[in-house]
Amino acid sequence: MQASVIEVKHLYKAYRSAAGDFPVLKDVNLQVLPGDYVAIMGPSGSGKSTFMNILGCLDMPTAGSYVLDGYAVATMAADQVAKVRNQTIGFVFQGFNLLARASLLDNVALPLVYAGVSKEERHTRARLLLEKVGLSKHLDSHPNQISGGQQQRVAIARALVNQPRLILADEPTGNLDSTTSEEIMAIFDGLNQEGITIVLVTHETDIAEHAKRQVRFLDGCIVQDTGAAIAKASGVDHV
Repeated sequence: MQASVIEVKHLYKAYRSAAGDFPVLKDVNLQVLPGDYVAIMGPSGSGKSTFMNILGCLDMPTAGSYVLDGYAVATMAADQVAKVRNQTIGFVFQGFNLLARASLLDNVALPLVYAGVSKEERHTRARLLLEKVGLSKHLDSHPNQISGGQQQRVAIARALVNQPRLILADEPTGNLDSTTSEEIMAIFDGLNQEGITIVLVTHETDIAEHAKRQVRFLDGCIVQDTGAAIAKASGVDHV
């Protein structure tokens, strides 16, 4: 059996207040294998964004276990978690999160600074990835000089620069028109065909249909996982 990229068991997350605990995730179980392409859906308040924050090691569960690429996240020190996150995950956000005063080249290269990669190697990798997403003529441009769709292409290039096993994308087309959204999803589709594991959050059914597997949240629980039926038919055990 393939080793999971993501394995979540009996995950529970609650926020505490004077009135008591407020649960936002309740007994969530999910397994994501190498090469999976998963769309996480659900209405506002369903828990999907909190779940993505936990998958990205940006938040910790109250109870349950999360194993990321073989690492039991809850047992690790904060600096170890940061290192594994930087090496394993590429993030793509709805709002792009680019540095306004930095060139596109430097924006893409930024994660490699934290990884201690030399400037020459950083720029070489960043150039290749900007070429991959069709922006080789804009290396020295700044984010405010390009369109929203182009900014998301830069964000995807930045997510890839550390050669991660997993991309987490939170509403990656949320700020884009329908035509540009399809262009961005074509990039994700191509990356998955190259073997990169992708988990994305979306409200949009047409975007979710690009994924091989749809997981739906409601009231803090997974209520539908199309991967379960596919796994049963193929003999692969998706939790």
